[in-house]
Amino acid sequence: MFRSNIRTIGVMTSGGDAPGMNPGIRAVVRSALANGLRVMGIEDGYEGMLNGRFREMGPRDVGGILQRGGTILRTARSMEFKTPEGQRKAIRNLNNASIDALVILGGDGSLNGGMKLTAQGVPVVGVPASIDNDIYGSDMCIGVDTALNTIVDAIDKLRDTASSHNRAFLVETMGRNCGYLAVQAGIITGAEMVIVPEFETPFEEVVAAVDDAYKRGKAHCIIVVAEGAKLNATEIANKLEEMNLGFNTRVTVLGHVQRGGKPTAFDRFLATRFGVKAVEFLMAGQTGVMTGLNGRDIVPVPLDLVVSRQRTLSDEYMKMARILAR
Repeated sequence: MFRSNIRTIGVMTSGGDAPGMNPGIRAVVRSALANGLRVMGIEDGYEGMLNGRFREMGPRDVGGILQRGGTILRTARSMEFKTPEGQRKAIRNLNNASIDALVILGGDGSLNGGMKLTAQGVPVVGVPASIDNDIYGSDMCIGVDTALNTIVDAIDKLRDTASSHNRAFLVETMGRNCGYLAVQAGIITGAEMVIVPEFETPFEEVVAAVDDAYKRGKAHCIIVVAEGAKLNATEIANKLEEMNLGFNTRVTVLGHVQRGGKPTAFDRFLATRFGVKAVEFLMAGQTGVMTGLNGRDIVPVPLDLVVSRQRTLSDEYMKMARILAR
């Protein structure tokens, strides 16, 4: 049922960019317009909200962006918005622009900001966009599949050169608090070891894995390390090199290349489904929620629940990674 008091929806991207944000923006804009709503794009996230960087968006404004990485609305972090004064200023600007409701695409910090606005009466629907896949309440976030494919492609290429030179490569992926990308990439590429923030990995285990790979006649050894792991990739490599276990040791930090690139078909479709559902939720009066993928369904998940927990890494994945590396 259409809510007559919602006439204009604001859409914004916030926090770290994720491949698939543009398809998400497109879906929100076109779905809202198809339902007789006006859409305002908010540029530069919460920082843009505080500075009134709003622009009306029509169907042609989101044409040709499905295949583009990043976000056409750009994103920025805002310390001012975290203060009560900043939030009041943001709400004042929204009211001045006649924006009645918001769709916010972003990670945990962005969704937390959305919850604070909800608590002050602003209708908000969040959309999980985080390549770390660390958002509670959704099986998958926008950007994860694209980032994972980027990592797998890089490791496949590194394996070629590692085998040619008899090297051990430590590949650092993103994942400050969550090792999802690292463990998934390790399983998919057949890495000899995966090191993540959620599980303690003694250095002795790393030494044993490298030594075992060399003794079994392997031409290479690949170890995937999430950036937030207690064992730092560079420190590990330096120590292994000193121990002279048979492999020459190198480090590859993939860094922000994981955030870029064309979104995969999966990410485009997921973001599109999320965007359409976000508008549907607002029109049905469901606010203060996030679009969450639950199996095959998109369901509303309360934002206060989303930001109060963190998605945990499955023990099963780590067990699988260890078994398959033997």
